Amino acid sequence: MYKKLKEAVCQANIELQRQRLIIYSWGNVSGIDREKGIVAIKPSGVKYDELTPKQIVVLDLDGKVLEGDMNPSSDTPTHLELYRKFKSIGGVTHTHSTYATIWAQACMGIPCFGTTAADYFYGEIPVTDVMDEKAIKKDYELNTGKAIVKRFKGMDPMQMPAVLVANHGPFTWGKDPDSAVESAVVLEQVAMMALGTITINPNPFPISDILLDKHYLRKHGKNAYYGQKKVKGKKNG
Repeated sequence: MYKKLKEAVCQANIELQRQRLIIYSWGNVSGIDREKGIVAIKPSGVKYDELTPKQIVVLDLDGKVLEGDMNPSSDTPTHLELYRKFKSIGGVTHTHSTYATIWAQACMGIPCFGTTAADYFYGEIPVTDVMDEKAIKKDYELNTGKAIVKRFKGMDPMQMPAVLVANHGPFTWGKDPDSAVESAVVLEQVAMMALGTITINPNPFPISDILLDKHYLRKHGKNAYYGQKKVKGKKNG
């Protein structure tokens, strides 16, 4: 019944392994069908070498399983909270990729030092507040989502498709599962480059606002000119 979405989510999860962002069963990708109000996500603890579309679990936005015989990812409540509050996103990815997780464990946002980051992220990649004992002991995964949403108050999640959860790791998102994975891949590269930057120069200057705007907006702004434009009505051949 949900074949297309389950296949897309399965392939996005497998791409995490291809990109070497995960080991064993660490991490997960989900996708949402906004019209149907359903979410598909990786089952909990299943290794990527064994993952098939049939195993992908389908739920509604309240967490009720609609299709699938396996337990959904333990991070499902986090994903669902992001879908409920970030109406523009269509896919969510969570990993424990090495460099992004280093920054998350340091409880530090990743400064935008150069144009590589500016092409994807409109400024510093934020880190959430450290969660208190109450939030951890009860509804931990849901509260993780709430911590992310709180950190993004006043921010556009599509301009900043990544966050670091303090002491934990990164979550990324995009318009669909594939773009959520792309955000995770780029985040890891940016995290590695930022760490290298402060290793060479402990006190680097962040990118200037004018250069940040130039690189981000030429790709994502209303007058973007990066890449190829689609010609309406043009047929192949």
